[in-house]
Amino acid sequence: MNATTRPGLVERLATLLLREPRDRAQLIDLLRAAYEHNLIDADALSIIEGAMTVSETPVREIMVPRAKMDVIDIHSRIEDFIPQIIATAHSRFPVIDRNRDDVIGILLAKDLLRYYAGEEEFDVREMLRAAVFIPESKRLNVLLREFRASRNHMAIVVDEYGGVAGLVTIEDVLEQIVGDIEDEYDFDEASDNILPEQGGRYRVKALTQIADLNAAFDTRFPEGEYDTVGGMIIAQLGRLPKRGESVIIEGYRFQVLRADSRRVYTLLMDKTK
Repeated sequence: MNATTRPGLVERLATLLLREPRDRAQLIDLLRAAYEHNLIDADALSIIEGAMTVSETPVREIMVPRAKMDVIDIHSRIEDFIPQIIATAHSRFPVIDRNRDDVIGILLAKDLLRYYAGEEEFDVREMLRAAVFIPESKRLNVLLREFRASRNHMAIVVDEYGGVAGLVTIEDVLEQIVGDIEDEYDFDEASDNILPEQGGRYRVKALTQIADLNAAFDTRFPEGEYDTVGGMIIAQLGRLPKRGESVIIEGYRFQVLRADSRRVYTLLMDKTK
């Protein structure tokens, strides 16, 4: 078959999808088959699967629980809670009236610039944005539409009794679709190179030394012309990996969580069965 008769990408994808899926599971199988046939890349597959997942996932499964919410008491002095804002590095904070069930608004960290600018009679209450309250059962796809329509970035989650159960941000929802959204205050700036995750997995910085990884897991990952875990992954693949790609080395799976066109940043590591 010459180049003029070889089926193109659209024709190959159409042929693959002629097997009409009967349910969601079969649709996912078809998408994964398309990935295996190089019709879509790992990023596209991950995003499509994530988009399908949000239509089934309730807010309660991804929210920041009440006990872990970083809140500001309206009765606190600005000088007292500014160190908290700097330390946590969030852009938005629920403001309470002494009780976590009494959220009276949302404070944007950037609004405090007016305080630093020396504005007279600076009043935190006047800076508050209205808080949005949603039930734990709300589906993520519905919440995302509401976030986009209202231009809100945070919602307070309440339980069936009206008490505050937690909070959720637009970033939390988007991460279910596109994967972890790292920023300058996230894991790349953490002091530890290896952090445990749920399910016996570990988040590993790509700059972690092979010797340190071997010491942490009592493993024998080879050291070659590279010194770091990221270098080992690149050497194994023979190229820079894309986000979502996985490689198995010495009985461990390494999935790329964050990478760009120049380097690998973060990996998810777990032992294969």
